[in-house]
Amino acid sequence: MNKYESIYDFAVNNNCRANFDEPMSKHTSFKIGGSASLFVTPSDDDALINLLEKCAQENVRTYILGNGSNILVSDEGIDAVVISMCRDEDQIQVSDDGIVSCSAGVSLMKVCRTALKNSLSGLEFAYGIPGSVGGAVYMNAGAYGGEIKDVIVSCKAVSRDGVVTEFKKEDMLLGYRTSVFNSNDYIILSAKFRLIADNPDNIKSRMDDFMNRRKTKQPLEYPSAGSVFKRPEGYFAGALIEECGLKGKRIGGAEVSVKHSGFIINVGSATADDVMKLVEFVKETVKKEKGVELEPEIRIVR
Repeated sequence: MNKYESIYDFAVNNNCRANFDEPMSKHTSFKIGGSASLFVTPSDDDALINLLEKCAQENVRTYILGNGSNILVSDEGIDAVVISMCRDEDQIQVSDDGIVSCSAGVSLMKVCRTALKNSLSGLEFAYGIPGSVGGAVYMNAGAYGGEIKDVIVSCKAVSRDGVVTEFKKEDMLLGYRTSVFNSNDYIILSAKFRLIADNPDNIKSRMDDFMNRRKTKQPLEYPSAGSVFKRPEGYFAGALIEECGLKGKRIGGAEVSVKHSGFIINVGSATADDVMKLVEFVKETVKKEKGVELEPEIRIVR
């Protein structure tokens, strides 16, 4: 029995779903990527912690996956146990004082709709962001002038050796597309947001406005990982790319969107290699013509 077979048996015996050689193209918004050696969805936080301990004992690499909306998985796949945080039974709880508590695998869209249902405002900016709660906290997701740091109260996270810690907002070091979790290797389990009461018609109006802006300006009809590059200080990445005449530039099945040049889209059977080559081409061109170094926002996973 090899190491992955041992972990598979352990996972199944702990009420987790597990599959060998799972295509990562099924779990990323880019619809790109080779297979994971073993793909596991823990049934709850205790099962997750037990699984992490088992993988550590077997000296097997793990990769934590949310909604897969900000990553590009290599064509060779991931030689690791990919642990999905998106569980069927993930729940959202709303308290009388406007605190919304949710597990890390819940989609932001679901949290936004729950807030609306409870007449709570503050997360409208996130309506349409395709990520999970854990991913949103990890990168301090934001749009249209709002960020996760504006509404988060605290989160719970577990270290790779199984120690669960509560992080207050001030402990998270939330900045532009970053947090303390980028460097401390903790895995976010859940988060709490503080929202404020408002008229549901007003909340829905703002949500609809943001969604209409996305549909009008972003290529939502194609698989992508959202904005490819972080915003350079003093500039907008999309504007720089457009000024360099790169709209519509294509390598293989990857294309700089003609609708929003900050997006690289999968126009059909794009490979990870296509995307990475196009990212490098865009970076080199913008550096040469504008003197600005673009930093990718998407994460390359191998």
